[in-house]
Amino acid sequence: MNSINSCPVCENNSFKDFLEVKDHMITKEKFLIVECNSCGFHFTNPIPTPDKIGEYYKSEEYISHSSNKKGMINFLYNTVREITLKEKVKWIKNETNGKELLDIGSGTGHFLKTVNDAGFVGIGLEPDADAREFAHKNNHVRSSSQEELYNIDENSFDVVTMWHVLEHVYDLRKDLKRIEEILKSNGKFFIAVPNMSSYDARYYKEDWAAYDVPRHLYHFTERDISKLLAEFGFDLKKVIPMKYDAYYVSMLSEKYKNRFSLLGVLQGFVSNMKAKKYGYSSQVYVFEKRN
Repeated sequence: MNSINSCPVCENNSFKDFLEVKDHMITKEKFLIVECNSCGFHFTNPIPTPDKIGEYYKSEEYISHSSNKKGMINFLYNTVREITLKEKVKWIKNETNGKELLDIGSGTGHFLKTVNDAGFVGIGLEPDADAREFAHKNNHVRSSSQEELYNIDENSFDVVTMWHVLEHVYDLRKDLKRIEEILKSNGKFFIAVPNMSSYDARYYKEDWAAYDVPRHLYHFTERDISKLLAEFGFDLKKVIPMKYDAYYVSMLSEKYKNRFSLLGVLQGFVSNMKAKKYGYSSQVYVFEKRN
C-alpha cells in the first residue's frame, strides 16, 4: 500500500480519520478515508500501489466500461447513459465554439462517438487496453494509452473532458498541470465527479456507493474542486447537476446494505429535492483556463 503524506489540495501533512469504507464491489477489503486538518479535503489513504491498483478494476461487476445490460441496475445505467451522452454534447456546445476535444478516461468510446457525430474532432486517452480495442472496433473512435497525455503539444485542445475520471487519477497534481498546458487559452475543462456533500452521501455514510474505494482516490465537494483547480489556472464558470446519478448511486447503496435496490429510487428522489442545500449526488464542473 502507498501512504499519502501530503494533502492533494493544499499539500498539508496532517490528517484525521474520517470514515472506514468497504470495497463492496470486488475485494470486500476496508479502506480509510481521511480528512485534511488544514483544508478539509477527503481522500483515501493509504491506497494500492500503481502496480496493484489495476487489480481493483478487474471484475464484471465494475460497469463503468461495460455495456452489460443484465440486471436492473446495469440496465438502468446503460439506458440513462444514452440520454446523458446527448446532454453532454449540448453542455459543451453551450460553452464553446471550438471543435478540438480530448476525452480523458474515454473507456469504450461511447461519448467520443456521440461527440464526433455532432461535429467535434474528438480523441481519447484510456488506460485499459481492452476498452481501447472495444472503442476502435465498435465505436470507430481514436483512443490512446494514458501515457500519451505527456506527448501532446501545448495549446492543442479547445475542450478537455473527464466524466467520472478525476477521482481515479493517481498523479492528480501532475496531470492537472499537464491538462492546463494542453488546453488553449480560454479553453473549457468539463469535470464530472461525485459530490460527497450530497444528501445521499450523508444518508448512506460508509455504504454510499460513490465512495467506491479504493478506485476512487479522492472525494470532492464543490469547494474542494474549485480550490484545487484554481491553483492550476482555472476559474469555475458553471455547475451542472447530474440528476440521474442520485438514483443509480442510491440503488447501488441499497444493494450494499442488503436491502431492496428499488428503495434507492425514493432516496434518489429525496436527494435531488434536497440538492439546493447539499448539491446533487454528482455534478459537472465547467472550468475555463485563464488567459
